[in-house]
Amino acid sequence: MAVVYNFNLGIGWASSGVEYAQAYRAKVLRSIGQEAKFVFTDMFPKENIQHMTQNIGFLDSEVIWLYTFFSDCKISPVTFTLKQLEKTFGKKHFTCERKGDTAKYTFPGVNGYYMVYLVNKMENRVHRVEIVSNGCLIRKDYYTYCRIYSEYYAPLANQAHLYQRRFFNEDGTIAYEEITDNDVVMYQFPDRLICSKEELVGYMVSRLKLTRKDVVIIDRTTGIGQAIMQNAYPARIGIVIHADHFSEGSTDEEHILWNNYYEYAFSQHRQVKFYVASTDAQNQLLKQQFKKYMGVSPKIVTIPVGSLNELKASGKKRKSYSLITASRLADEKHVDWLIEAVAAAKASVPNISLDIYGKGAEEIKLKNLIAKLRCGNYVHLCGQKNLDEVYKDYEAYIAGSTSEGFGLTLMEAVGSGLPIIGFDVRYGNPTFIDDGKNGYLIPVYDKMEKKERIQKLTECIIRLFTEADLEAFHKHSYEKAKAYLTEEVEKAWKSVL
Repeated sequence: MAVVYNFNLGIGWASSGVEYAQAYRAKVLRSIGQEAKFVFTDMFPKENIQHMTQNIGFLDSEVIWLYTFFSDCKISPVTFTLKQLEKTFGKKHFTCERKGDTAKYTFPGVNGYYMVYLVNKMENRVHRVEIVSNGCLIRKDYYTYCRIYSEYYAPLANQAHLYQRRFFNEDGTIAYEEITDNDVVMYQFPDRLICSKEELVGYMVSRLKLTRKDVVIIDRTTGIGQAIMQNAYPARIGIVIHADHFSEGSTDEEHILWNNYYEYAFSQHRQVKFYVASTDAQNQLLKQQFKKYMGVSPKIVTIPVGSLNELKASGKKRKSYSLITASRLADEKHVDWLIEAVAAAKASVPNISLDIYGKGAEEIKLKNLIAKLRCGNYVHLCGQKNLDEVYKDYEAYIAGSTSEGFGLTLMEAVGSGLPIIGFDVRYGNPTFIDDGKNGYLIPVYDKMEKKERIQKLTECIIRLFTEADLEAFHKHSYEKAKAYLTEEVEKAWKSVL
């Protein structure tokens, strides 16, 4: 049976829209009976990749990790325990001191110790072990149900310097080794030497033994796109576009500056069977630009990066004057603008509230802003949660992002009948907001100051809660959401595959 291989770089606890889009696709492909694999090529020393892929909705059997691909170790949750670790000590005497999610093993008469990092504070499951000798880190061992790899260190300029990784099979034999010297990396296999990470990715693709029936979908091309495309034949190649694909400020009538994430993939249009845009607006623009600047008309299809299993009706009365937003707490999402706008709108809408869902680097900054504006009793940071049954309890959604290729949360919001306030920027907001019918699109221009953006957001919030027919807005959002029902997205994927 044909397999769809989906390539990406990394994944995290606070993943980006690309990973959520892949998780949605995994569900759709499962539903239509299409076997699929999701390939991740980054190194994950701080976490077991399985914990993060399971968290977002992938099945273990669907995940391929570049580094264990060449061994017989399977993607698995951590099950290796302290008891199993202690068995590896043989007859050595030891003492163990447990503190929360770490345990320290010391050995009498030996100037060294093992520092063990556990999955959580409650259990005895071992993620990694750091071995220290004479005050220097010499090795880290990483476990799932067995030891999957080890890192070897030597002191250099008073720091632990990584010089080698060994990747193991289930029985403890060495599958292959990575030798690293600063930015230079080599991979030693029993039958070959591979001289770069890109070449390793290419070797993995060649080992997949792809056929004409298989499809290779590349979600992120940075550092891996060329290696994949050079080794994917005879499979069909598809490129999914997750962001704005060009720089408007550096584009004129003669030349276009493609987004560097997509430049290589666009230059190889002869090898690409199809490109996937998530909105019709981006699809049409990309077609025009390919024709105008490159004189070609490749196949470009529109498939939303997410889908709705059903429209979520509010069984109870929505909380009055309530706003929700959901995103990574990252600078480009401008959640701080939303907090300031809601604080400013409170004078006109006394019962207003804003709940912010998501995690990210800006969390401390946003907490401080909430404290500074003294709005903590009506603006709340709610953390990362599954929001499927949450949106429908709110009256409206608000977005501060000035660049949204699609906007999964926008789709989920209209699927629960929420009107949306957001900026009129490509491509997500205009796709989901019909200005004046289910929310407000705020016009923007290049030199628009932050102060003016916050003022416009404030005005729209006040307008929504004091003038709009919210019942009519809710109905219009539900109507828009119908195009994103899972059955429609399934049809689109069936057609292109």
